[in-house]
Amino acid sequence: MQIATNKIEELRAMLSTPARIVILSHTNPDGDAIGSSLAWAEILTQLGHSVTCILPNRYPYYLEFMPGIESIIIFKSDKDNRAAEAVKSADIIFCLDFHSLSRLDQLGDLIDENQHAKRVLIDHHLDPSEDFDLMLSYPEASSTCYLVGRIIEQLFSSERITRSMAENLFVGMMTDTGNFAFSTVTPDLFRMVSVLAATGISIPDIHNHVYNSFTEGRARLYGYVINRKMKIFHNGTVAHMSLTEDEMRRFWFQQGDSEGFVNYPLTIKKMKMSAMFTQHTDFIRVSLRSRGDIDVNIFAQRYFNGGGHKNAAGGKSFVSMEETIKHFEASVKQFAKEGLL
Repeated sequence: MQIATNKIEELRAMLSTPARIVILSHTNPDGDAIGSSLAWAEILTQLGHSVTCILPNRYPYYLEFMPGIESIIIFKSDKDNRAAEAVKSADIIFCLDFHSLSRLDQLGDLIDENQHAKRVLIDHHLDPSEDFDLMLSYPEASSTCYLVGRIIEQLFSSERITRSMAENLFVGMMTDTGNFAFSTVTPDLFRMVSVLAATGISIPDIHNHVYNSFTEGRARLYGYVINRKMKIFHNGTVAHMSLTEDEMRRFWFQQGDSEGFVNYPLTIKKMKMSAMFTQHTDFIRVSLRSRGDIDVNIFAQRYFNGGGHKNAAGGKSFVSMEETIKHFEASVKQFAKEGLL
């Protein structure tokens, strides 16, 4: 995949003189959000810019190994107002791995207080809903980490990618493609992986950190959800699971413990669509996954005021868990009547 030359040159001009830069990514940050932010921060620091990475809330514990992650400011626990000060004084604000400021929750309000900063989007989600001074938006890309890698190559060369950058970029490429199993995988993605591997990263070690570093509580929670909370309906083609706050407390829940649960029903032969409902204080988080031509991005937009990708999307519900599940099941029936399932 090639980033448009005019956009690369516009970005090059924007970065031609040292600036105060803020990098933001979405609530409940995943490997792609963090990896792209840290890699982009490193290359910008190399160029002489002053760079601050900010996330709305804390990242999952199993990503703590990522190089440079300790430098990220967590807005939710930022008692010294470092995030607010950085955003207020920023000359350029980079928005990575999200397409709407609503994905930042309260952190998004800070951006509107800075009207002089240039806003740049680097993202692979469909239909960006905000205005940006420069948009590097490529929904066909498998991950934002892949986009950042391509941008670095086109701005400079692959030789500028350090081992720490490569480790962070690989995490995002691996996790956002389901360990290189989704339909977004392309020959050029594997070419990029070879570039990262050439820096000396240990792919087995990265894989073990991400997929084999969970707690006992998470393992027991996983078994509970699959055994007790998975409901299969619509002739065995749709499944949903749910977790209440009480259930999460029973299994010593930590941020990120339910990550990946929604994918499990798709291992069943007939399954076409899967949903996971996770209760939070003020809302229920809705995660959706699908196979083939079943477009959960449309489903999320229509029924849960959300969005995402064709086979991976999400949204929110502001009613009870029981009402949310009833709404989901009724929505599936409607979706199927229209020939979309």
